[in-house]
Amino acid sequence: MLKGPMQEAEAAVARVLGEYETALGGLRAAVPALAPALSRARALILAMKGRLVVAGMGKSGHVGRKLAATFASTGTPAIFVHPAEASHGDLGMVAADDVLLMLSWSGETRELSDLIGHAKRYRIPIVSLTGAKGATLARRSDVALVLPMEREACPMELAPTTSTLLQLAMGDALAIAVLEARGFGPEDFRGFHPGGKLGAALLPVSEVMHAGDRLPLVDARTSVLETVAEVGRKGFGIVGVTEGGRLAGVVTDGDLRRYLEANVGGTMAEVMQGRTAGEIMTPGGITIEPDRLAMTALATLRERRIGAAFVTEGGRPVGLVTLLQLLGVGVA
Repeated sequence: MLKGPMQEAEAAVARVLGEYETALGGLRAAVPALAPALSRARALILAMKGRLVVAGMGKSGHVGRKLAATFASTGTPAIFVHPAEASHGDLGMVAADDVLLMLSWSGETRELSDLIGHAKRYRIPIVSLTGAKGATLARRSDVALVLPMEREACPMELAPTTSTLLQLAMGDALAIAVLEARGFGPEDFRGFHPGGKLGAALLPVSEVMHAGDRLPLVDARTSVLETVAEVGRKGFGIVGVTEGGRLAGVVTDGDLRRYLEANVGGTMAEVMQGRTAGEIMTPGGITIEPDRLAMTALATLRERRIGAAFVTEGGRPVGLVTLLQLLGVGVA
């Protein structure tokens, strides 16, 4: 029975992904043998006073550009230098304090020769990502990360596919190994990613919370009637109840509804005037510190299945963060 176009596409994609899975498994199995070289490569990058200069031609060059961006965004100054441009003046971008990360699957990319010569002239360390142990690049490198020679996913075994996947995977893994050694954390990451959803997720709660006059607060001695009024004025469906300036608990729309249902027999005046916020509040409540990341605050709200939480400092309420607000600024 002949396959239709959809079945053919599905079969091709499944085959390629299967080969990728096999290749990554081979790379994972090679890690123990690569461990000494990985350790030296990481040490060179950590110790450098300049930048990580990444270079590669063709598809390896495209992978190299991505790796330079990954290193740069995770705390390691990095740039990409095109080998052909390097031979026409851009060698001046590679200085003695730098480390070169060079990519070539065959290890014989002739356009890399001037960069290699420049590195040797100025004693610039070379780390290479290649698939050929005995090739020129590996032999001229200070540290050669020789990856397993898995077959390309291209049916003709010509288009760089599996090879670029392995270079990308190992390069990213090396970047993360350097990140971990630096102790690079979320606050550092935020400094390099101020834009978009990622930037919003990495903002501290103090920069997105409602504060000042927008903060819904009542004293514990406030009547239920005034508490209802504060809920209506601020519009968050919640008020914080304070005692001596510290957050003692919260009153939510749900608390008010349950209180009214429990006192359905009395007149409205009797129900609303006779009790205080402190008597009907939910003691304690979920609170968040102002220096917590917005993405962490969002996770807390979702995990506890609540729509809002007070931000406290030393037990005193300084802000309010809501689920809708966090989603509105792009924390998702």
